[in-house]
Amino acid sequence: MSHKSGFVNILGNPNVGKSTIMNALVGEKLSIITPKVQTTRHRIMGIVNGEDFQIVYSDTPGILKPKYKLQETMLGFVNVALTDADIILYVTDVQESSDKTGNYIEKIKDSGVPVIIAVNKIDLTNQSDLEAIVGSWHKMFPGSDIIPLSALRRFNIDMLLRSILEKLPEGEAFFPKDQLTDRYERFFASEIIREKILLNYQKEIPYSVEIEIENFTEEKNINSIRAIIHVTRESQKGIIIGHKGQMLKKVGTEARLDMEDFFGRKIFLELYVKVSKDWRDKPLMLRRFGYR
Repeated sequence: MSHKSGFVNILGNPNVGKSTIMNALVGEKLSIITPKVQTTRHRIMGIVNGEDFQIVYSDTPGILKPKYKLQETMLGFVNVALTDADIILYVTDVQESSDKTGNYIEKIKDSGVPVIIAVNKIDLTNQSDLEAIVGSWHKMFPGSDIIPLSALRRFNIDMLLRSILEKLPEGEAFFPKDQLTDRYERFFASEIIREKILLNYQKEIPYSVEIEIENFTEEKNINSIRAIIHVTRESQKGIIIGHKGQMLKKVGTEARLDMEDFFGRKIFLELYVKVSKDWRDKPLMLRRFGYR
């Protein structure tokens, strides 16, 4: 029996459900999910193995017009994902028009890579409107599979997987069959903390924050983690900490509980807040935070 393997790169605008779809396909929560745009900052791989296949999914940041160097780097992850894909999974939803990202649609067409269009959030529309949406995507990508689905309700995820397996090229596995992702535990610890900040703070605060894991120690029955929350201004530091430290304590408790579930062991978590002025526009700091 021949073996299939390939890279399935997930592209699309912010907030269409790319991370939710990848988590559903992988069966694990590898990408953090919040209602806010720009939740995903890095390119994150999730690896799914079968006896005769290996699918390497790649979640990417939403397509955007960069305002600072961090966003330039995020868009760079998207551009690379256009060039090294065996299959492009373009995610849209029933609420955005098919011409919203015209420039990137043309780039995807010009790539010559097989494309699958996932139309997400179909529970937010009706049958006749959905048929019109699917029809418009068929016109833009004739010959491509257009799959309506609801990632949140896991509806039609199995159909999406079948489409991917049909288009996956033959080849040997790229990674060991027991490997789930290309990321280390430190990365997931930092992302869990960032998710809690995205969920607990408003306005510019979540977008001004970066998490640095200063120490990650595995002991016999517990992981000890010390993390620094970097902000861009002194006023943001006070907001993150909150009155008598209550907000920071809330974030720490929520993050610790999620980490214990993710890592499957007890977690001792220490959080500190540090002002790192204009870190989003400093190449050295961006490299230090893993934006390469």
